[in-house]
Amino acid sequence: MIDSPSSCQPRPATTVLLLRPSPTGDAALEVFMVLRNHQIDSFSGALVFPGGKLESADAAPALRARCPGAEGCSDEELAFRIAGVREAFEECGILLACKRGENELLSAAQLAPIEARWRAKLNSDAASIAELVEAEDLLLAVDRMVPFAHWITPDFVPKRFDTWFFAAVAPADQMALHDGSETVDSRWVAPATVLAEAKAGRHTLVFATEQNLHLLSQAGNVEQALEAARNRRIVAVQPWLEEIDGVRHLRIPADAGYARTSVAR
Repeated sequence: MIDSPSSCQPRPATTVLLLRPSPTGDAALEVFMVLRNHQIDSFSGALVFPGGKLESADAAPALRARCPGAEGCSDEELAFRIAGVREAFEECGILLACKRGENELLSAAQLAPIEARWRAKLNSDAASIAELVEAEDLLLAVDRMVPFAHWITPDFVPKRFDTWFFAAVAPADQMALHDGSETVDSRWVAPATVLAEAKAGRHTLVFATEQNLHLLSQAGNVEQALEAARNRRIVAVQPWLEEIDGVRHLRIPADAGYARTSVAR
């Protein structure tokens, strides 16, 4: 091990991999990615999946009644899932929710007035996800979020996160778009495409993002990606630095399920 450990405790966070079938058929699936504002201190200028820190309101006890299918989730896991729903809505305008008494996720027509009333308020912390669902009488589709990965920022990094990644199928009738503040660009892209572009120097990818794109690229379609995640044993991955033959490497556990467990830094 090298470098001094940080005294900073990781903050709980959630990242959401929104998936859809490739509309052109030239790729197995596409994932929604956003470009972080260069003026943001966390992952500045990187191409990432939508996500962010948990808020206290994400763990509001009353929200459990608004989360059908979450009976098997602990309070802690449910808060991570709710944070994912909120972050996807704040960052890209996708709301994984339905009206009470309905099974289908919100249509674009249903979402439009909700977005107009609430998205800016949530982004500015003027309202909470609990207030939104009560006022609009919504049920959060946390049961459609599949645990995909669990990463913890290395202890030598000054700003750290304990992040759960969830995969979910994006509602076909909703439009994803970056918020123009924390994120300044966005795109639906095949995992293999963005990996190739990053290798060519066109994008910056965080190590965790890169590794999870590799996992996604192995799937033949959206359902295969979700099924693989359901069957995968999720290991908490906290990378560390190690010197090998005089070269500094970033390492992750061999049993974490990733093909690449060491990269020269």
